[in-house]
Amino acid sequence: MIEHVVRRAQAVEGLTRVVVLTDDQRIADAVEGFGGDVEMTPAHCASGTDRIAWAARSWPEEAVVNIQGDEPLLDPGSIAAVAKHLREHREDPMVTLAAPLEARELEDPNAVKVVVDHGGYALYFSRAPIPWFRDPDARRNSFSDPRKTLAKKHIGIYGYQRQTLLQLAELPPAPLEQAEALEQLRALAHGISLRVLVVERAAPGVDTEEDLARVEALLTAS
Repeated sequence: MIEHVVRRAQAVEGLTRVVVLTDDQRIADAVEGFGGDVEMTPAHCASGTDRIAWAARSWPEEAVVNIQGDEPLLDPGSIAAVAKHLREHREDPMVTLAAPLEARELEDPNAVKVVVDHGGYALYFSRAPIPWFRDPDARRNSFSDPRKTLAKKHIGIYGYQRQTLLQLAELPPAPLEQAEALEQLRALAHGISLRVLVVERAAPGVDTEEDLARVEALLTAS
């Protein structure tokens, strides 16, 4: 699976380097086996953000894109959109992606929901249904056109201006982050704005054994 993620990232224009960060020698060996670039990071890094920040301290790049290893079908164009936004909008400290939310995903805690303000910046992320419609009819009608649904499905790719990444890793975990197990809430809790770019669709990720079987079937068929 990790090779598929690396290959898709390598197809993105505008990235100067694609590197896998891990504290697991087995993963490092697998990446080196298919010719990928890998760096070992300390086991004490508590999150992906911490791991990337630890490595980025020695990197010269002004911005970093975090692509998670459980997104083997991620669209290279979506990665490119994040990288382009970071280059063209230095004023935005962080960037992420979202896509239209399907009705079946509203109650699924593995489908993270995000709501944004009028400027396209995240107001909140949650595993729970957001917003909550007091009127049941309004809730049902909200999915009549998925493009207009108030909540979007979050896609777990992040872009950081380098200084923001280093700052974020130094901040203590936030109670909201710990409650939802969503590290992006650390940024919001500490006042770091997070720009949300909306793409056409979310590629299937791997959160469960069922997801893994489905993605493996798609990869085999492609």
